Amino acid sequence: MENNQNSDSPSNNLEQDSQSNVVDMMLGKNDEKVVDSEKMIQETQKRIWSSLKKGIEYDATVDRSDAYLRKHVHEKQSMVVMYVDLVGSTDITLTLPEEKVAIIISSFAQEMAYAVKHHGGFVLKFVGDAVIGYFVHQSSLIAADNAIGAAKSMIKIIEEGINPILNQYDYPDLFVKIGIDFGTNMIVRYGSDAEKSHVDLLGPAMNIAAKIQGKAKPQEILIGEDVYTRIHPSLQKEFSKKEWADDEWKYHSREDGELYPVYHHSN
Repeated sequence: MENNQNSDSPSNNLEQDSQSNVVDMMLGKNDEKVVDSEKMIQETQKRIWSSLKKGIEYDATVDRSDAYLRKHVHEKQSMVVMYVDLVGSTDITLTLPEEKVAIIISSFAQEMAYAVKHHGGFVLKFVGDAVIGYFVHQSSLIAADNAIGAAKSMIKIIEEGINPILNQYDYPDLFVKIGIDFGTNMIVRYGSDAEKSHVDLLGPAMNIAAKIQGKAKPQEILIGEDVYTRIHPSLQKEFSKKEWADDEWKYHSREDGELYPVYHHSN
């Protein structure tokens, strides 16, 4: 039996977060990120056109995460974790020259990273065709809403920003699978050098988010229950509980031993 661990007390945290959000809204301090999606699509297309013609340009998005983690090394922090995986890269690899493959996959990763950043998140790292991000906030409710906003933007960016340009070159469409979960992770540093040693995140939320992403279909967003219970009721209406076939999903909650619920975005 594999478990999902969340060391926070959900009832206490949710109550505190709810009270905090109400106060923030009354005082006009709600930090939920609002992004102009149409402007984001236009910016995406400009960057994709430029990349296909001139090559990819370096972006310092990961550096921002690196600085944050080094500042908080050895701490445990509650956060929303997101795994985004590119679907169809094999077809691209088999049909296009290597230099074009590198540009397309790098452009994909760059645009997913921008979506995370624009919604208040951090890009932890790029692993092969995958992008791993995380969202931290004093209110886990806002962190959860921001993560969902980023995920929805990613789908829109792929469908309306990237694929139309790829189609003009007769390149294959791109698709993504997104998995999101919430929990407490440890910020670790591998080595004694405070500035150069590798920093990373360890914790059950990382593992479960990866497993959830692995069960997603192309262009599908899946979230764990610990995320679902934290997002705004208007967002909850966009999700439905995932029904699994026998043994298709086997991760259980440490709190009650029951199968850990997963929800899929139905829009």
